[in-house]
Amino acid sequence: MTEPDLTACPFTGSRATGAIGSRPRLEDWYPDRLAVEQLHRNTPQASPLEPDFDYAHAFSKLDLDEVKRDIFDLLNSSVDWWPSDYGHYGPQMIRMAWHAAGTYRIADGRGGVGGALQRFAPISSWEDNGNIDKSHRLLLPIKQKYGAALSWGDLIVLTGNCALESMGFPTFGYGGGRIDEAEPDNATWWGPEFEMVTRDKRWQGENGDGEYVLDNPLGATHQSLIYVNPEGPYANGDPAASARDIRISFGRMAMNDEETVALIAGGHAFGKSHGGISDPEQVGPPPDAAPIEAMGLGWMNPVGKGYAEYTMTNGIEGSWTQNPIQWDNSYLENLFKFDWVQTTSPSGAIQFEPADPSAPKTPDAHQDGVEHNLMMMVSDIALKVDADYRAVCEKFLSDFDALTDAFARAWFKLTHRDMGPTDRYLGPEVPAEDLLWQDPIPSLDHPVIGDAEIVDLKRRIADTGLSVSDLVGTAWASASTYRDTDKRGGANGARIGLEPQKSWEINNPPRVDRVLDALRDLMDVFNAERDDDMRVSLADLIVLSGCAAIERAAEAAGTPVRVPFTPGRMDTTTELTDEDSFEWLRPRVDGFRNYAEPGYAVGVLAEQLFLDRAALLGLSAPEWTALVGGLRVLDTNWDGQRHGVFTERLGVLTNDFFTNLTSMQYRWEPTDTDGNAFTLVDRDSGRTAYTATRCDLVFGSNLQLRNIAQHFAAADGHERFVATFVASWNKVMMADRYDVTK
Repeated sequence: MTEPDLTACPFTGSRATGAIGSRPRLEDWYPDRLAVEQLHRNTPQASPLEPDFDYAHAFSKLDLDEVKRDIFDLLNSSVDWWPSDYGHYGPQMIRMAWHAAGTYRIADGRGGVGGALQRFAPISSWEDNGNIDKSHRLLLPIKQKYGAALSWGDLIVLTGNCALESMGFPTFGYGGGRIDEAEPDNATWWGPEFEMVTRDKRWQGENGDGEYVLDNPLGATHQSLIYVNPEGPYANGDPAASARDIRISFGRMAMNDEETVALIAGGHAFGKSHGGISDPEQVGPPPDAAPIEAMGLGWMNPVGKGYAEYTMTNGIEGSWTQNPIQWDNSYLENLFKFDWVQTTSPSGAIQFEPADPSAPKTPDAHQDGVEHNLMMMVSDIALKVDADYRAVCEKFLSDFDALTDAFARAWFKLTHRDMGPTDRYLGPEVPAEDLLWQDPIPSLDHPVIGDAEIVDLKRRIADTGLSVSDLVGTAWASASTYRDTDKRGGANGARIGLEPQKSWEINNPPRVDRVLDALRDLMDVFNAERDDDMRVSLADLIVLSGCAAIERAAEAAGTPVRVPFTPGRMDTTTELTDEDSFEWLRPRVDGFRNYAEPGYAVGVLAEQLFLDRAALLGLSAPEWTALVGGLRVLDTNWDGQRHGVFTERLGVLTNDFFTNLTSMQYRWEPTDTDGNAFTLVDRDSGRTAYTATRCDLVFGSNLQLRNIAQHFAAADGHERFVATFVASWNKVMMADRYDVTK
């Protein structure tokens, strides 16, 4: 053994075995740790654009007709490194746009084409997105030509529209306005399975029984698929079972049966599926696992040319129609005209072909003079065997114009569902028609209240005798339905006064009724007294009353503050509210009001769902912390319970929540076997001072949140807390105000 040289410099080393990001990381050491940092993803520091870059202004300068001409030129071309099927890139661009938008799920509004997250992991490398990376590279010259004025999200959807139009389909419209994200999404939960295209952990019951339910908030039937396995559940070739999966998955994307059939029949009118090689295992890894020299491209295929007739995606091979680059009704005509027999593709995937050998053929996508049998997937045959889907198909078979209109509307919904109100839509092709799924609110039709009227209304609100708790709680219940994911919900429209929101248990319906009755009376009197056209809406009064109550509570705490208020909200109607769709916005677990629907959270901690809700509101960790501390001392728990109300001065905007939470004068003891309820016990006397839930204690137990809480509890922390609370409150109250510059 060589003796060490004790005279040598000790600061040496012959190798490095790790660097920033190398494992193990925090999630390896502490897998149950609350990842608060997920609230701060996609920060301006990650973007190459200037922090004050105005996308809407830049987009408005585009000549959209010129952009479309460039796209049409691309669609009708072909490049050697990735030749177009049938000499037309339209079908593959429809697939790109469909798969970008199709990740949307109504349960939490996540997914969709906004942010263009199809470009980044994990979506960029899902099996269902095989070779979509090639579509992005084909579009790159157009993206570079128009630069930051045309986001990837907007380009993807516009290209999908152009693809349809270039093949004879009349689209319903197009709205720009999607803002690209600049980094992968490592926060969204896509399901519990770790292996791609598996489904064994996300379902309750069995396909076909009454207990067959997909876990929330998921939309896809399998991990890493957009919707369903085209070979049927577990690739079992069962069309009836496939139909059940289709209905659930498309329903989770907010599509009804007619929209579902229109999307499938419309989408499968074009292009083909690719499974032309016998050994799919030879295809290389996806982009995010590919070697560095692949330069972000994945699924490199060593078989034959590796593309064209050798292209491999989902393994199913063939086309549904005789002319795959022309809009017509051939898909449904073929589906119903012929009997279909099960066969397998060259790669071994289950598919169907006509039993009649004289059935029409479909041309090869690349080889002149070569023809193939028509093809249907298990998920296509599903539309024929399911009675309800069959009825829709038969309607469209006999009325091609109805199919065209239904597909145009469903495609528009698919590609715009995550954009929120039409105030966000940009460009000359935005449809004039308001659609129910856009959650329409009447346009402002009167002068809004000014400073003098606001002062007067605050006085009148105080005269109602409603408590700080009542006013703040109702305003929060109205505004906190907002989801930054799909821009739905919020206070504008005053939907808290309509079904279904007025009856949600979490909103404490008796209190909501009492508060709204008083505010409606105030509104009617104020508006009747005006001798001009100025009016105040119920939506504005709800928010203003919350702001006025906070000012009253802050003054009582010795920290007078002005809470910002921006008028201009309008009241919507029952006729403009899709109750079934809005029911998905109902909070099932909401730590802001210490509410938990019994039995809903299974295998997930309350604080994780609370973090999820903070993320939906677009909050930072300090904003989240400040709001909870303020809402607790203002006594806004959903049913008046005292969990987390760490103060003796209810309705006063103190920092007592933080001083008591972080004080070592107390210890916390669980009071139930599940570890969800706790008491705060004085260390000296043994007296129970307060009670709490996990959604309270997390701000003291998680060390990142505790750091914030300690700042707010400090001698100089009260004013900082109040300022942060007020700014965060205004952020939530204004979150849905795309009608104004925020």
